[in-house]
Amino acid sequence: MNLIKLAKKFRADEDGAVTVDWVVLTAAIVGLGIAVLTSVSGGTTSLADKISSSLSAMTILTH
Repeated sequence: MNLIKLAKKFRADEDGAVTVDWVVLTAAIVGLGIAVLTSVSGGTTSLADKISSSLSAMTILTH
């Protein structure tokens, strides 16, 4: 009798399913963030190099 109650309680408990959903959602968000960083990193490096060379070419006037 006690085993039957335990089995029914186990089937009705959805905490594990909710946890799996959150883990999958978190993994998807992290994966998307990594994909965005990978695709944008080349452009930002190029832009930083252009800014650096532009600033290096400038002269500072002193009195």
